[in-house]
Amino acid sequence: MIRILLFISFILVSATIIVAQPAHSLKGKVVDRSNRQPIEFANILLVGFGKGAITDQNGQFTIDDVVPGIYRLRVSAIGFKTVVTPDYIISTKNINVEVELEESTSELAEVTVVASPFRRNLENPIGLRIIGLQEIEKSPGANRDISRIVQSYPGVAFSPAGYRNDLIVRGGAPSENRFYLDGVEIPNINHFSTQGASGGPVGIINADLIREVNFYTGSFPANRSNALSSVLDFKLRDGDMEHYSLKATVGASEVSLASNGHLGDKTSYVVSVRQSYLQFLFDMLGLPFLPTFTDAQFKLKSRINENNEIVILGLGGIDNMRLNTRLTDEKSEYILSYLPKIQQETFTVGAVYKHYTGSHIQTFVVSHNYLNNRNTKYLANDESTNDNLMLKLRSIEQDTKFRFENLSTFGQWKINIGANLDFSHYSNDSFQRIYNSQLGVVQYQTALNMVRWGIFGTANYATEDERFAVSLGVRSDANNFSSKMNKLSKQVSPRVSISYGIVNGLFLNGSFGLYYQLPQYTALGYKGANDEWLNKSLKYINVAQSSLGLKWNINTNIELSVEGFYKKYNHIPYSVVDGIPLACKGDDYGVIGNELLLPTAQGRSFGLEILGKWIINRKLNVASSFTLFKSEYRNNKQSEYIASAWDNRYIFNMSGTYNLPKQWSIGVKLSCIGGAPYTPYDIEMSSLVDAWNAQGKPYYDYDRYNTERLPAFGQIDLRVDKIFYIKRYMLGFYIDLQNVTKSTFSQPDILMSTGEIENPDKPYSEQRYKMKYIEQKSGTILPTLGITFEF
Repeated sequence: MIRILLFISFILVSATIIVAQPAHSLKGKVVDRSNRQPIEFANILLVGFGKGAITDQNGQFTIDDVVPGIYRLRVSAIGFKTVVTPDYIISTKNINVEVELEESTSELAEVTVVASPFRRNLENPIGLRIIGLQEIEKSPGANRDISRIVQSYPGVAFSPAGYRNDLIVRGGAPSENRFYLDGVEIPNINHFSTQGASGGPVGIINADLIREVNFYTGSFPANRSNALSSVLDFKLRDGDMEHYSLKATVGASEVSLASNGHLGDKTSYVVSVRQSYLQFLFDMLGLPFLPTFTDAQFKLKSRINENNEIVILGLGGIDNMRLNTRLTDEKSEYILSYLPKIQQETFTVGAVYKHYTGSHIQTFVVSHNYLNNRNTKYLANDESTNDNLMLKLRSIEQDTKFRFENLSTFGQWKINIGANLDFSHYSNDSFQRIYNSQLGVVQYQTALNMVRWGIFGTANYATEDERFAVSLGVRSDANNFSSKMNKLSKQVSPRVSISYGIVNGLFLNGSFGLYYQLPQYTALGYKGANDEWLNKSLKYINVAQSSLGLKWNINTNIELSVEGFYKKYNHIPYSVVDGIPLACKGDDYGVIGNELLLPTAQGRSFGLEILGKWIINRKLNVASSFTLFKSEYRNNKQSEYIASAWDNRYIFNMSGTYNLPKQWSIGVKLSCIGGAPYTPYDIEMSSLVDAWNAQGKPYYDYDRYNTERLPAFGQIDLRVDKIFYIKRYMLGFYIDLQNVTKSTFSQPDILMSTGEIENPDKPYSEQRYKMKYIEQKSGTILPTLGITFEF
């Protein structure tokens, strides 16, 4: 496969036609954010270039002769705060943008413009990473998947085994993250998601529609609820109000078609559809599961008038994972023995309405999300008789959400207050064979309807010179599930962040917050044999998180930050059957939370993060991060802390992309991660015929939970891009090679049944399979050829 891709790349190089590089115009309008009025005489600077413009009396500007590429604008005006915009892509046509400026109470003096690609967020000065188009489009080894791109940032772990996008941040579980799309909450961002967590093999959001991502690892905004470890806040592109475009992409796992343009003179649109061919890639790699997916996404934005606008968006996916039963090797045979067939349908639709009234902005958000998850497993994958049925799960989750916010500006203060009201429905019709001292069956039907409500407020203050900034926030949440969670006073969530400029370019930042998260619906809706709710004792999970750090803008191209963090968890659901916290599960396919739980577990995670960035606009983008941390849990206050499943101890990443002449670019990424702890197998229990047939895989010896540790792992990824511009057409190619050094990741040998009973003369309940061990190593190169066409 590598030879084929190298041959294709050689053909591309040989066939390169030297064409005059086209140039386009970057047009736009600068408006006052509070009243939407145009701003005259604003200075527009193309960051990194000695080129710019000044707005006319209508707030409009034009920068001509801009060659294709990714750009940012720095916009300033007397009496307004200077803004560095998100990235814009200029490709096959002129683009038109709109930039909002906020009034400044500083003296009306002439503005001094300093061109720097780095932005400072006064409300969230610590624990916030802003991911732009340059990183999204060309990150080596990520294939434009946000879940993989954020793995280059401090505090974010990755799985050396690959094929999954579990988001593990600062030692927290995959279930502790929340996701927003232009202010609308979406339940997960992956296809084939693990119900009760968030991971999956491939992202559901098409990168062609993303403008930037705000990635919070702490200091969460008060209007973003239910997060303990991170918030991913996606900002989508707006459609073009002057032109139409169409873009087709063939990537690592799918083919996609995206379009943007306008409907009349007030409404713009962006839309995309993707169809996967992941099953062919996995079949070629000899993997025992063959996933296929289809997804669609759209955004409509209508500027009703100067004071009102509305955004309507939608996101949906259809997933089907079949089993590759043609494989006969031992490792595939093992995975096929327990992995279920998975079918999922999911969608989110929402609307965001904004009303601008001078110094006040009202926002109304309404949305509905839906997940239909079906898992089915038969013993030896033999569906000829129901006697072989091991698992049959039919589960639906639905949420209808309402949120209102009012943002007011009073001089140097910004006050945001709001409330939310959610209606949730969860149903589950389950059949599952289990073994707990003897073979049994868990079978129940549940229908949980719940009302959730919350209130929040934030006050932000910054001095006129922005040397000092403070953000004070609070929110509180409640629901009608039980008396332990139905009072707002029991879940008060204060938070504060502070930033102070020590000297020019050097800032001391700190934050503290107490954050709450509702346990999974799968846990709340779990029922017993007598149709009673078994987990009524559960409470909101909470984490107290504090951070302290320094950020130093050494010059306009180099930024260095150091952050320390400490997280203390309480009321984590504890698995009665397995004797471990539920937070240590969720990094595999299936469902977590549908079991008997108690709110007794605790946890802590603490560490140090270092991030350095070196950016030369349109030439070089280098980032290097190192995280040293420890993640621990305990079953209750009386027990000792032990290593959590996410306790890798250290993570190192270094990546860089260099833009060569003639629209070539090359990127390299080095990733290293410490070994995660693991639990040895319970050989005695695993070999029992009843026990093995119940789940098709070995049982862990939880008395020795996480007493062993895997070796460290490192790999290098390589990516090469080439783009051709011919008149108004763009043709792009990229080759992405993951693990080019073929680094080997060693895991514990798999304990597996041979299918042969070693004591057939014993009573059936005492019969055991002869067991064997299968070596578990991985170290292949994963090549991807991507093609993009736009006009």
